[in-house]
Amino acid sequence: MKDPASLRTPSLLLGHALVIFTQAININVEWRYKPWFNLKMQIKTHKSVTLAVANPQCQSLKSEHFESNFWQKNGAITGTSTGRHTTWFIQSDADQQWVLRHYWRGGLMAKFSRDLYLFMGREYTRPMAELRLLEHMIQLNLPVPRPVAAKIERTGLWYRGDILIERIENAIDLHGLLSKSAMDDDRWQLLGHTIARFHRLGVYHADLNIKNILWDQQQFYLIDFDRGEMRKPVSSWQQSNIARLRRSFDKEKAKLPELAFNEHNWQQLLAGYQTCL
Repeated sequence: MKDPASLRTPSLLLGHALVIFTQAININVEWRYKPWFNLKMQIKTHKSVTLAVANPQCQSLKSEHFESNFWQKNGAITGTSTGRHTTWFIQSDADQQWVLRHYWRGGLMAKFSRDLYLFMGREYTRPMAELRLLEHMIQLNLPVPRPVAAKIERTGLWYRGDILIERIENAIDLHGLLSKSAMDDDRWQLLGHTIARFHRLGVYHADLNIKNILWDQQQFYLIDFDRGEMRKPVSSWQQSNIARLRRSFDKEKAKLPELAFNEHNWQQLLAGYQTCL
């Protein structure tokens, strides 16, 4: 995973130059970051590694706890979720189920650097931003997993990151649920209502799709808030977010025709969304 020597290759140097440019033009230090800057958490820095711990019961966490090899050696891996990359489910020393996720690049930038990001200050790293956003949403009583801790490892001008969050017990993602059974109108409306709660409070999810929605037999949760942020609640981005979700349904339906989703279901979701927004 860590290959400092590879940074000297011409293609990676070009890629990092592109990263500097794309990130520089997207710097935003306006109010959208401010709501969770005041949240308290333990910050520990040793050499090139910084740990931010949101769960007060986990202040003994070390850098090794963010490595899947550590948990594998201790027989604590309870499962995985595989997509473009692997997410690890672990049984923690705190007698909790956790999710361990590394931050990987996607799209064009992944061709130049798999997991390096330009360091522009601790608070603007992706792990720290997601950790603080999750903690802020918990305080807003929104259905999201509780944050545990984040790791930021510096490599010159760059950093790599990892995050630990609590696993939601007995939950299944919406794709898995709909591939097995249908939902009634009330549950579709509840889903729309849940999404509207986030939008009404100004929470923007950068990748709202049916695999980032969980159901635990009682309520829906949204997960994976990498690149998420607080925004002023306005219709333009809210409707764009809903449209992204619809594209996700259509994409997965095309790949799995038996997926229990149709136009009536979508209209019920929108009905629940509108009543709450």
